[in-house]
Amino acid sequence: MVLQTPGEPLRLIERPDPEPGPREVRVRIEACAVCRTDLHVVDGELPGARQPVVPGHEIVGIVECVGSDVRTLRRGDRVGVPWLGHVCGHCRWCDAQRENLCDAPLFTGHGRDGGFATHGVAEAAFCMLLDLPLDPVHCAPLMRAGLIGWRALRRAGTATDLGLFGFGAAAHLVAQVARHEGRRIYAFTTARPCKVLGPPRVGLRHVK
Repeated sequence: MVLQTPGEPLRLIERPDPEPGPREVRVRIEACAVCRTDLHVVDGELPGARQPVVPGHEIVGIVECVGSDVRTLRRGDRVGVPWLGHVCGHCRWCDAQRENLCDAPLFTGHGRDGGFATHGVAEAAFCMLLDLPLDPVHCAPLMRAGLIGWRALRRAGTATDLGLFGFGAAAHLVAQVARHEGRRIYAFTTARPCKVLGPPRVGLRHVK
């Protein structure tokens, strides 16, 4: 499914299976979740997207073939492919091992083709080997929403009471992990004004 122009519907296009280049793998895609960021790309609200581009960046699939210089993955491995798909490797952030802040990144489904397809190519260094007792559909959201939530949870340290602002996919997943760890979860939400609900209200709910 290809986005030719932002704001237009995706188009079903037949293409040859992509060939992996050096340090890349070709993945037969089993599942790709839909992230809110994908909708920003499709609506043209996220600048710098390649055109045309295949959206989708919460990918789970099977490595079908590997390019040269790939030593970490092999054919048949199940992998996850997340949002961050490439970094320059030499900016101050990469040198500090904080690649997520790279000055010249490429993102899956934005600067390079993503997972709304039968096959895709990804850099092996940005693929996560998956050995989880989950089916691909349930595993796919972990590639973005799960990673965001996990990072936030770990940065919260050992706090027993956690406040989640907004309750999208990341909060939905982190709440499950936090509850498993015995923490108390509070979700802060704001209702948008509408004819049914009236003016905006700020709410605090204890997630049981």
